[in-house]
Amino acid sequence: MLKGSAKNNHSGYQLIVNELLLIGVITLFSSISQFSYSQTRDSITINLEHNQTSHLINLEDKDAINIKSPFFSIYWQSTTRKPILVRYRLLPQKSEWSEWTTRNSIAYFDLSDDQYLLQLQLKKGHIIEFKINVDVPLKNKTWFNLLIILLISIILLVLMLVIFNRRLNVIRKRIEYELKKALRIKQSAEVEKSGEDASSVRDQARIRSRKYKKVTVLFADIQGFTRIVEHLNPEALIDELDRFFFHFDELAEQFGIEKIKTIGDAYMCAGGIPNKNRTNPIEVVLAGILMQQFMKKSQQDRDEAFGFWELRIGIHTGPVISGVIGQKKLSFDIWGDTVNIASRMESSGIAGEINITGITYQLIKEFFTCEYRGKMPIKYKGETDMYFVKGIKPELSIDAAGLEPNRIFYTKLQHIRFTDLEEYVLTKYETELNDGIYYHNKEHTEDVITRVEILARGEGVSEEDLLLLKTAALLHDSGFLIEYDHHEDNSIHFTKEILPQYNYADYQTDQIVELIDVTRTNKKPRNFLEKIIKDADLDYLGRADFIPVSESLLQELNAHGRNLSLTDWNKMQYEFISQHTYYTKTARNLRHVNKERQLQKLKELISI
Repeated sequence: MLKGSAKNNHSGYQLIVNELLLIGVITLFSSISQFSYSQTRDSITINLEHNQTSHLINLEDKDAINIKSPFFSIYWQSTTRKPILVRYRLLPQKSEWSEWTTRNSIAYFDLSDDQYLLQLQLKKGHIIEFKINVDVPLKNKTWFNLLIILLISIILLVLMLVIFNRRLNVIRKRIEYELKKALRIKQSAEVEKSGEDASSVRDQARIRSRKYKKVTVLFADIQGFTRIVEHLNPEALIDELDRFFFHFDELAEQFGIEKIKTIGDAYMCAGGIPNKNRTNPIEVVLAGILMQQFMKKSQQDRDEAFGFWELRIGIHTGPVISGVIGQKKLSFDIWGDTVNIASRMESSGIAGEINITGITYQLIKEFFTCEYRGKMPIKYKGETDMYFVKGIKPELSIDAAGLEPNRIFYTKLQHIRFTDLEEYVLTKYETELNDGIYYHNKEHTEDVITRVEILARGEGVSEEDLLLLKTAALLHDSGFLIEYDHHEDNSIHFTKEILPQYNYADYQTDQIVELIDVTRTNKKPRNFLEKIIKDADLDYLGRADFIPVSESLLQELNAHGRNLSLTDWNKMQYEFISQHTYYTKTARNLRHVNKERQLQKLKELISI
């Protein structure tokens, strides 16, 4: 098996080398051809008599030489064998004469379109001069030829990279495929070897269990398996199952779903474990849609022998218990009614469809179009509704078939994922915040999140911008979890670390970092979103509870070495509020009047 892998690997690399050599030859030939063509030059030959007596020879205008190339050469010769001393100049390119020389040729390069006067002077004073009209066609111009070469080189380079990348992908998938086959053979051998002492393994088995409240379990089963066996030999059959399950594994990894196991032609996975999240019902259903799409495409691409492959999928959401079983050979699995019901959904489904329970439907109905198909009795559980998932809702899908999510879909999903992030960060505030943080605590963060949503709704921002604002509000003071000083820098560092774990795109992370950065005291907002978070962060300045909130900030500052008196603090607050302004219309409407009242209260406290 490993030898076969090496052989395939070698063959793949040989194909790459051959293609690269072919492309290189084509590129070289093209470049040489272009340069050779562009460097062809017109030439002029002049016969000189060594004993010539005429002082000046002028060619008539009708005899002016027309040059169609930016390069041309001039050769002269004499009827005698004695060398001739000459000098020359080309007007208006160069007005100075050259040095006297016995050479019999001149070459000019890269001349622009113009009329020139070439003068040759013999040592005895004889001069020959004639006009040269340079009118180079576009195809002969140097810059044009260089541009053509550059464009051809870029196209060839892109083609080379595309071919190279495709070949590498083929080799990578083939190696993974062969390794997986080798691993399967090895595992089968281990199972057979361990069969003799299976009872002793069960005696030594131990379970490390964990409970989950919300896990979405998916069962997928290949239909028509008996008919497939009649058309395929066992090795080809296993190879096809491996190909299908390998693609299912890729989808599971893409959506953060845990593969549980495969049993024959059945595939089982679950979302929401080992990392708990609220988005797992949506992600598992989306993975199921893509699994069905892959199977249907495989039918179209294969011949009749493979045309019986069809997939039946069942999904249910609920609590499970997970555990690792075994002493020597560990095996991860899940148990509970949720697993059993998901299995019933699969067995009660139809090939080519995704059958889900009413519980799962309630959790995914805002994202997917579903078709009600009746009730099913569940032993000891009563009845459950069943639905077929027909696709993504049209307004959330790129295509009419409802197979590919659009940006609105992912933004809507990210709002649910934000809830998981919010729970994680606020829990850290409760358990990890240092002593002496009386203002920049969990309550302040929750307050800013609430205020930023109120202002964002009032200003009519988009759902994605609202997500960015809420995330920035959640994380803008997270640096206090690390240290008190430089908390903005620490908040930005923490944000860059945590957001990729919650599937935020790079551009979203960059915008959130900018929103956090603008919450620094002396920073001015540069755009609309920065104005909103700036107003939300200082919303308390115009609230009725301004005085107690302000005093908690004073207590925090003094706990970290400021040593301010209440009078000094009130003066600082008065000066700060006097210069402060709310940037958004919504904030001004909500807080401006109260802020003026706070100023009056502070003025009274200072004057006491």
